[in-house]
Amino acid sequence: MTLQRYCSFFTLCLLFSSTSHAQISLDNPSFEGEAQDATMPMGWLECKDGTTPDILPGHWGVYTEPSDGDTFMGLITRDNGEWESVGQRLSQPMKSGMCYSVKIDLAHSNTYSGYNQPVCLRIWGGKNRCGRSQLLATSEVVSHTDWVTYEFFLNPKSQVNYIILEAYFPGNHIKKGHKGNILIDNCSEIEVCDRA
Repeated sequence: MTLQRYCSFFTLCLLFSSTSHAQISLDNPSFEGEAQDATMPMGWLECKDGTTPDILPGHWGVYTEPSDGDTFMGLITRDNGEWESVGQRLSQPMKSGMCYSVKIDLAHSNTYSGYNQPVCLRIWGGKNRCGRSQLLATSEVVSHTDWVTYEFFLNPKSQVNYIILEAYFPGNHIKKGHKGNILIDNCSEIEVCDRA
Protein backbone atom coordinates (compact mmCIF):
# COMPACT_ATOMS: atom_id res chain seq x y z
CA MET A 1 0.00 0.00 0.00
CA THR A 2 1.43 3.36 -0.96
CA LEU A 3 1.88 6.07 1.64
CA GLN A 4 -0.87 8.19 0.04
CA ARG A 5 -3.39 5.31 0.14
CA TYR A 6 -2.40 4.48 3.72
CA CYS A 7 -2.94 8.13 4.80
CA SER A 8 -6.32 8.22 3.01
CA PHE A 9 -7.37 4.95 4.66
CA PHE A 10 -6.21 6.17 8.10
CA THR A 11 -8.11 9.48 7.67
CA LEU A 12 -11.25 7.60 6.63
CA CYS A 13 -11.00 5.35 9.70
CA LEU A 14 -10.62 8.37 11.99
CA LEU A 15 -13.59 10.09 10.35
CA PHE A 16 -15.79 6.99 10.74
CA SER A 17 -14.71 6.52 14.35
CA SER A 18 -15.48 10.12 15.32
CA THR A 19 -18.80 10.07 13.48
CA SER A 20 -20.00 6.84 15.07
CA HIS A 21 -19.22 8.19 18.56
CA ALA A 22 -20.39 11.76 17.92
CA GLN A 23 -22.73 13.45 20.32
CA ILE A 24 -26.33 13.91 19.31
CA SER A 25 -27.47 17.46 19.94
CA LEU A 26 -30.97 18.68 20.69
CA ASP A 27 -32.44 21.90 19.35
CA ASN A 28 -33.17 24.36 22.19
CA PRO A 29 -32.26 21.90 24.99
CA SER A 30 -32.98 24.45 27.74
CA PHE A 31 -36.39 25.48 26.34
CA GLU A 32 -35.39 29.11 25.90
CA GLY A 33 -37.98 31.59 24.70
CA GLU A 34 -40.31 34.29 25.89
CA ALA A 35 -41.95 33.10 29.11
CA GLN A 36 -45.63 32.51 28.36
CA ASP A 37 -48.32 29.92 28.94
CA ALA A 38 -49.59 27.38 26.42
CA THR A 39 -46.62 27.88 24.07
CA MET A 40 -44.49 25.29 22.31
CA PRO A 41 -40.79 25.98 22.87
CA MET A 42 -38.91 26.69 19.63
CA GLY A 43 -37.42 23.52 18.19
CA TRP A 44 -39.98 21.21 19.82
CA LEU A 45 -43.18 19.60 18.47
CA GLU A 46 -46.52 18.81 20.09
CA CYS A 47 -46.63 15.03 20.33
CA LYS A 48 -50.02 14.50 21.95
CA ASP A 49 -53.36 16.19 21.38
CA GLY A 50 -54.01 18.81 24.03
CA THR A 51 -50.33 19.45 24.73
CA THR A 52 -49.93 23.08 25.76
CA PRO A 53 -46.54 23.32 27.49
CA ASP A 54 -45.67 26.45 29.42
CA ILE A 55 -42.43 28.38 29.04
CA LEU A 56 -41.64 29.39 32.60
CA PRO A 57 -41.13 31.04 35.07
CA GLY A 58 -43.78 33.68 35.60
CA HIS A 59 -47.05 31.94 34.74
CA TRP A 60 -49.52 29.67 36.56
CA GLY A 61 -47.93 30.57 39.90
CA VAL A 62 -44.53 29.06 39.01
CA TYR A 63 -41.59 31.29 39.89
CA THR A 64 -38.81 28.71 40.18
CA GLU A 65 -35.48 30.01 38.85
CA PRO A 66 -34.22 28.14 35.75
CA SER A 67 -31.32 25.73 36.22
CA ASP A 68 -29.85 26.94 32.91
CA GLY A 69 -30.51 30.01 30.77
CA ASP A 70 -33.56 32.22 31.24
CA THR A 71 -36.51 29.83 30.92
CA PHE A 72 -37.57 26.20 31.28
CA MET A 73 -40.59 24.10 30.31
CA GLY A 74 -43.50 22.85 32.38
CA LEU A 75 -45.66 19.86 31.40
CA ILE A 76 -48.79 18.67 33.18
CA THR A 77 -51.09 15.70 33.65
CA ARG A 78 -54.83 16.39 33.81
CA ASP A 79 -57.61 15.05 36.01
CA ASN A 80 -59.34 13.48 32.97
CA GLY A 81 -56.36 11.14 32.43
CA GLU A 82 -54.65 13.20 29.71
CA TRP A 83 -50.98 14.19 29.73
CA GLU A 84 -48.61 16.40 27.75
CA SER A 85 -45.62 15.44 25.61
CA VAL A 86 -43.20 17.17 23.27
CA GLY A 87 -40.63 15.82 20.82
CA GLN A 88 -38.14 16.60 18.11
CA ARG A 89 -36.06 15.00 15.39
CA LEU A 90 -32.55 14.11 16.52
CA SER A 91 -29.54 15.66 14.79
CA GLN A 92 -28.51 12.09 13.96
CA PRO A 93 -30.20 8.77 14.78
CA MET A 94 -29.58 6.62 17.82
CA LYS A 95 -28.59 3.19 16.56
CA SER A 96 -29.97 -0.19 17.53
CA GLY A 97 -28.02 -2.11 20.16
CA MET A 98 -25.99 0.88 21.37
CA CYS A 99 -26.07 2.56 24.76
CA TYR A 100 -26.64 6.31 25.02
CA SER A 101 -26.87 8.63 27.99
CA VAL A 102 -28.59 11.97 28.47
CA LYS A 103 -28.79 14.27 31.50
CA ILE A 104 -31.88 16.36 32.20
CA ASP A 105 -32.63 18.72 35.09
CA LEU A 106 -36.03 18.01 36.66
CA ALA A 107 -38.08 19.63 39.41
CA HIS A 108 -41.66 19.93 40.65
CA SER A 109 -43.77 22.94 41.57
CA ASN A 110 -46.18 22.95 44.52
CA THR A 111 -47.89 26.07 43.12
CA TYR A 112 -48.76 25.18 39.49
CA SER A 113 -52.28 26.62 39.52
CA GLY A 114 -53.80 23.48 41.03
CA TYR A 115 -51.74 21.02 38.95
CA ASN A 116 -49.62 20.41 42.01
CA GLN A 117 -49.20 16.64 42.30
CA PRO A 118 -45.86 15.02 41.43
CA VAL A 119 -45.45 13.01 38.24
CA CYS A 120 -42.59 11.32 36.37
CA LEU A 121 -40.83 11.93 33.07
CA ARG A 122 -40.98 9.32 30.32
CA ILE A 123 -38.59 9.32 27.36
CA TRP A 124 -39.75 7.66 24.15
CA GLY A 125 -37.97 6.96 20.90
CA GLY A 126 -39.46 6.53 17.47
CA LYS A 127 -38.61 6.25 13.81
CA ASN A 128 -41.25 8.76 12.68
CA ARG A 129 -42.39 12.16 13.93
CA CYS A 130 -43.79 11.74 17.47
CA GLY A 131 -43.55 7.96 17.12
CA ARG A 132 -43.63 6.01 20.38
CA SER A 133 -42.17 2.72 19.27
CA GLN A 134 -39.84 2.35 22.27
CA LEU A 135 -40.09 3.50 25.89
CA LEU A 136 -36.44 4.31 26.54
CA ALA A 137 -36.53 5.56 30.14
CA THR A 138 -38.82 6.58 33.01
CA SER A 139 -37.77 8.76 35.94
CA GLU A 140 -38.81 8.22 39.51
CA VAL A 141 -41.73 10.36 40.65
CA VAL A 142 -40.31 13.89 40.85
CA SER A 143 -41.56 15.56 44.03
CA HIS A 144 -38.56 17.79 44.88
CA THR A 145 -38.88 21.50 44.19
CA ASP A 146 -35.14 22.06 43.71
CA TRP A 147 -33.51 21.16 40.40
CA VAL A 148 -31.88 17.74 40.33
CA THR A 149 -29.86 16.42 37.38
CA TYR A 150 -31.03 12.96 36.29
CA GLU A 151 -28.94 10.74 34.03
CA PHE A 152 -30.86 8.37 31.79
CA PHE A 153 -29.36 5.42 29.92
CA LEU A 154 -31.10 4.73 26.61
CA ASN A 155 -30.76 1.36 24.85
CA PRO A 156 -32.76 1.46 21.60
CA LYS A 157 -33.79 -1.88 20.11
CA SER A 158 -34.19 -0.29 16.67
CA GLN A 159 -33.07 2.99 15.11
CA VAL A 160 -34.46 6.12 16.80
CA ASN A 161 -34.87 9.30 14.73
CA TYR A 162 -37.17 11.20 17.12
CA ILE A 163 -37.21 11.63 20.88
CA ILE A 164 -40.25 12.45 23.03
CA LEU A 165 -40.34 13.87 26.57
CA GLU A 166 -43.63 13.48 28.42
CA ALA A 167 -45.17 14.04 31.82
CA TYR A 168 -46.76 10.84 33.05
CA PHE A 169 -48.59 9.47 36.06
CA PRO A 170 -46.94 7.74 39.04
CA GLY A 171 -46.84 3.98 38.79
CA ASN A 172 -46.67 4.19 34.99
CA HIS A 173 -50.43 3.95 34.51
CA ILE A 174 -53.18 6.54 33.98
CA LYS A 175 -54.66 7.98 37.17
CA LYS A 176 -57.77 10.05 36.62
CA GLY A 177 -57.98 12.94 39.02
CA HIS A 178 -54.19 13.30 39.11
CA LYS A 179 -53.44 16.95 38.29
CA GLY A 180 -49.65 17.00 38.26
CA ASN A 181 -46.63 18.80 36.84
CA ILE A 182 -42.99 18.37 36.00
CA LEU A 183 -40.45 21.10 35.27
CA ILE A 184 -37.74 20.35 32.68
CA ASP A 185 -34.53 22.22 31.86
CA ASN A 186 -30.95 21.85 30.65
CA CYS A 187 -31.01 18.67 28.52
CA SER A 188 -27.49 17.55 27.69
CA GLU A 189 -26.32 16.22 24.38
CA ILE A 190 -27.02 12.53 23.94
CA GLU A 191 -23.74 10.66 24.19
CA VAL A 192 -22.63 7.11 23.46
CA CYS A 193 -21.93 5.28 26.72
CA ASP A 194 -20.15 2.07 27.71
CA ARG A 195 -23.03 0.64 29.74
CA ALA A 196 -24.57 -2.48 28.19
